[in-house]
Amino acid sequence: MLPEASSYDELISRFSWDIPDTFNIGAAICDEWAAKEPDREALVFVQEDGETRSYSYGDLKRLSNKLACLFATEHVQPGDRVAVLLPQMPETAIAHIAALKLGAITIPLFTLFGEEALSYRLGNSSAKIVVTDEAGARRIAAIRHELPDLQTVFCTDGDLFGARDLETAMADQSERFAPLATRPEDPAIIIYTSGTTGQPKGALHGHRVLLGHLPGVEMSHDFLGQPGDRIWTPADWAWIGGLLDVLMPALFLGVPVVACRFKKFTPEAAFALIEAQNVRNAFLPPTALKLMRQVEAPESRWNLNMRSIASGGETLGTELIAWGRKTFGLTINEFYGQTECNMIVSSCSAIMEARPGIMGRPAVGHRVDVVDANGNTVADHELGNIAVKSPDPVMFLGYWNNPEATAAKFAGGWMLTGDTGERDEQGWIRFVGRDDDVITSSGYRIGPGEIEDCLIRHPSVALAGVVGKPDAQRTEIVKAYIVLKQGIEATDELAKEIADFVKIRLAAHEYPREVAFVDALPMTTTGKVIRRELRARAADE
Repeated sequence: MLPEASSYDELISRFSWDIPDTFNIGAAICDEWAAKEPDREALVFVQEDGETRSYSYGDLKRLSNKLACLFATEHVQPGDRVAVLLPQMPETAIAHIAALKLGAITIPLFTLFGEEALSYRLGNSSAKIVVTDEAGARRIAAIRHELPDLQTVFCTDGDLFGARDLETAMADQSERFAPLATRPEDPAIIIYTSGTTGQPKGALHGHRVLLGHLPGVEMSHDFLGQPGDRIWTPADWAWIGGLLDVLMPALFLGVPVVACRFKKFTPEAAFALIEAQNVRNAFLPPTALKLMRQVEAPESRWNLNMRSIASGGETLGTELIAWGRKTFGLTINEFYGQTECNMIVSSCSAIMEARPGIMGRPAVGHRVDVVDANGNTVADHELGNIAVKSPDPVMFLGYWNNPEATAAKFAGGWMLTGDTGERDEQGWIRFVGRDDDVITSSGYRIGPGEIEDCLIRHPSVALAGVVGKPDAQRTEIVKAYIVLKQGIEATDELAKEIADFVKIRLAAHEYPREVAFVDALPMTTTGKVIRRELRARAADE
């Protein structure tokens, strides 16, 4: 999508959006390449034991067509919701492609979600179909009675827990399927994002969201799509950072994607994978980079032949930039965005020098600025809300079934990110901090509201306040301040029990790593927890 350019200003002057009247993500990332080069490598699946299997665009087209036909036999209609609860594996990509070709709306779900987290998302979206594995099928079986709209569960591991074996169900389906000619604004994907109160909100995106991502993706990888490019990320494809920053844009651009989600991320395994699979491009969250930086002289232990690394989620400092240059011989590019409007700011070392501590300039095609609460732009170097001018191809259509929350996200024609920043005279934007209470931990954005709601369901808990506590490795950890019910004794055993209570029900990345018992929580006169006071307390600790 990006034209050739030798400077940011030249890139800006030469760029214009090309959004066609009809656009279907599933067809664009699969069928179009399959028609031109069916044998072109699209996906490389690396399993834990090192076994590797390659899939061509022709393979993806054939398999996704069969699955789309299967969905059609299940009476999936355009606009119906299809959930994908799988790790990085071929079936994940195939399920998204198939549902999108059909005009259905896909819902990526994190494999570590517990029963309550799954029940809410599947129930809120009225999902009709779920594609999952044995672990997911087991969890869904336990909550199936709570999901009246859920019609069929397909399992990649066989007929288990009331689910149908996916491979068997696809076997007799046709390899021919004509993708629906969807419009760019037609709904395509719902990604649930955490907020500061209550349950997560479903950010609904149209098919145009893929095109909207491309300028930022290409910039952050020094013009992704060069000969020999081959990309990998440890980020789960259930998150926008894995799905729309890596998997879908790379397939669209003809760049092979390496699929390998370690059960536990280790820097040594990451370096070994990069060498073994000749990974040339990677999205590595700052937490992964910090862990990899702890390895002694990796450039002498592994043959690293990378061309680009992009990172986002928190600001990169001088040390990480310098380490990246020494280790990989390249400058790590920083990007910024959020689920509702992603990849809107980026650096690009191919055409501009990195500025450690400053995340970049507006990605080409997006109007990003710093505004006040009413949507008025503020002066250079003045703090304000980082905002994106509407309309924008990468911007969400709205929150699923939540028009009030959608309206609250906008002011004066700008979509407010909720992040504080400042802009300099050249348009470089510095991230300063979040305006709300969302916790950033190991690259995940975690809303305290859902955790607090879960905590107060524990029989010993009267009140709960959840905040992020600064942490050198994870950026922040989840810390819970708990007021116990009368007569309950505070013990280390109870603290672990309460933490596990959340871990089982929500997700492994959301449970409080620290639990503190307190006599009272700071509250407003209307009974809301004053989290800023708890954050200050956690920072002091």
